[in-house]
Amino acid sequence: MRRLLSFTRLGAMLMKEFNHMRRDRTTLGMMIGVPLIQLILFGYAINTDPKALPTAIYSAESTIYTRSFTAALVNTGYFEIVTQADGAAVDRMLRRGQVQFAVTIPPNFSRDLVLGKRPAILVEADATDPVATGSAISALQQITARALTRDLKGVSGSPHEPEPSFEVIVHRRYNPENITQYNIVPGLMGVVLTMTLVMITGLAVTRERERGTMENLLSMPVRPAEVMLGKITPYVIVGYVQAAIILVAAAFLFGVPVEGSVGLLSLATIFFMIANLAVGFTFSTIAQNQLQAVQMTFFFFLPSLLLSGFMFPFRGMPLWAQVLGEALPLTHFLRIARGILLKGSGFADIGADMLGILAFLIIAVAIAMTRYRQTLD
Repeated sequence: MRRLLSFTRLGAMLMKEFNHMRRDRTTLGMMIGVPLIQLILFGYAINTDPKALPTAIYSAESTIYTRSFTAALVNTGYFEIVTQADGAAVDRMLRRGQVQFAVTIPPNFSRDLVLGKRPAILVEADATDPVATGSAISALQQITARALTRDLKGVSGSPHEPEPSFEVIVHRRYNPENITQYNIVPGLMGVVLTMTLVMITGLAVTRERERGTMENLLSMPVRPAEVMLGKITPYVIVGYVQAAIILVAAAFLFGVPVEGSVGLLSLATIFFMIANLAVGFTFSTIAQNQLQAVQMTFFFFLPSLLLSGFMFPFRGMPLWAQVLGEALPLTHFLRIARGILLKGSGFADIGADMLGILAFLIIAVAIAMTRYRQTLD
């Protein structure tokens, strides 16, 4: 009678599986690489309390009081003055996402301060991401109470600390009620397209190879560019359907405002989709089977999700993580989608992010074509 458990047979099965893992280096690399990426990104790159946020300031005068207020802003650690410009330039930088805050100090601020008229300083925040600005806005309350205390002691004539003699008016632009859906739902368009299009296209050529139809495809008188266009074009249509569903749901289910041009968003979407499809096509030429194609998809999708600013504030990440995030198309598409829908951004406002997507698209297509030619050989 055979034993229920044979250590000899069990040892043989273990050796077989270890040999299989050793030969399947792609899967083994994913098993080690994905946890390492998660550890590094969550441990070092994720920060829900961003500081040194870029701030533009417009001051109609330069006095000891305005300089003290500016120094108090910087001393909180949440604000970094990157430029001083006129009101129109400050507003343009805020709309394009170049700064997180815009501070306006009105004319005659110092005179009204000394006369006790309680002048107001306007602080405008890009509130498309409420998490990124929440702590900084809270720090403004301390500035109101303490910023000019030392400068005003002699003016007030009282030995006691004077009451706050000015006020800070905070204007949360583009999302005044701090509604989370306004930030999440437009970003979901890019996240869904990245995950589905890269995965579906990654399975395209791999499926042909597994089913034995790749030889027929290679024997056909078609050029690599024609094969690639034929593979990705149907998924562009599918991607547009997905984007349309999300956009309609955003407007009618979640009440997300549509301030800008839907046509401009559609133009940006097609370039974003082609870039992701080219990545998936490249994966399909590398993977030996469909499982590997799916694994490569998640290897690309996970950094895109964490470094794009979708889940965590982009400016809260260290510089090296921001550099990596800038290389990913999802980062630029999130800015474009949120800018068009929430800010009413035009082509000039999203031009830099469009160039980022186009640069990634050109590189991805070149790699995909090179890999496919190698497959033909």
